[in-house]
Amino acid sequence: MKLSSVVVKILLPLVLGGAILFWMYRGFDFNSISHVLFHEMDWTWMLLSFPFGILAQACRGWRWKLMLDPIGERPRRSTSVNAVFLSYAASLLVPRIGEFTRCGVLKRLDGVSFSKALGTVVTERAIDSLLVAGVTGVTLLVELDIFNVFFDRTGTSVDTVLRKFSATGYLVTAVCGIAALVSLHFLLKKLAIYNKVKATLAGIWEGVLSLKDVKNIPLFVVFTLGIWGSYFLHYYLTFFCFDFTSNLGVGCAMVTFVVGSIAVLVPTPNGAGPWHFAVKTMLILYGVADEKALYFVLIVHTVQTMLVILLGIWSWVALNFIKIKKSYE
Repeated sequence: MKLSSVVVKILLPLVLGGAILFWMYRGFDFNSISHVLFHEMDWTWMLLSFPFGILAQACRGWRWKLMLDPIGERPRRSTSVNAVFLSYAASLLVPRIGEFTRCGVLKRLDGVSFSKALGTVVTERAIDSLLVAGVTGVTLLVELDIFNVFFDRTGTSVDTVLRKFSATGYLVTAVCGIAALVSLHFLLKKLAIYNKVKATLAGIWEGVLSLKDVKNIPLFVVFTLGIWGSYFLHYYLTFFCFDFTSNLGVGCAMVTFVVGSIAVLVPTPNGAGPWHFAVKTMLILYGVADEKALYFVLIVHTVQTMLVILLGIWSWVALNFIKIKKSYE
């Protein structure tokens, strides 16, 4: 791997995420975190959120297998799910590498065509993007009145809020946007390497078209809704861990969930930095104090990232005990 490639894929995301976190938490009293963790936080709700975090990734693995079946690829269900677990953990080290990691796992253990698997990943990402876009539009429409009430009660307006948005805030937003474009450029460049091989291009295209031949569309829809419904519950239940977010309601949870989902598109490990910035900003709009919002995003993101790491370790161990598919051998 060339030095420039290492810088872009590994160091740049780390530096970007670290810089945003440093800016957000400058002057923050980290010693107070332990008091919040052990004396103010209700861990019951955090533990209750874990099964939904696991279910979201499992549904993605089950849906993936459903998409591969019509194009003649028959990965085992356990391999598909563990490959997804591992992909999320791998993306913590190198953002966006997870898509290639899970395709490689299926290739090595079940003999699934790498290019076809990659094509199905492209398709499912497009489906998820459309779903998130739809949810975003509905959320904005549903929460529009609440935002108007907030502005009326506080005597502020959208213009006032924008004026209070500091120059640093605009800079962070701009840098995140540029980083996302740079990441997209290198991803397309990587795909272009594969596209030089005609057979690989055909495989990717076949994977992309796999959706039209999925036999059980209702089950596909259930898995898709299961993914995003579980993601939301994994996040929403954490609201009840803290007194200052427990009464904010589903509307606030939806708004912060949507902006957080968009923020993680910026290539940093698990969205660290951009996610914190986006969710914290929206929580403040809902009346949460700045310091309290910082507690929330730091604790929730850290704990949920630890779950991703644990699932990655679990899958790595499990995959080492899965034998290579005999028919593939």
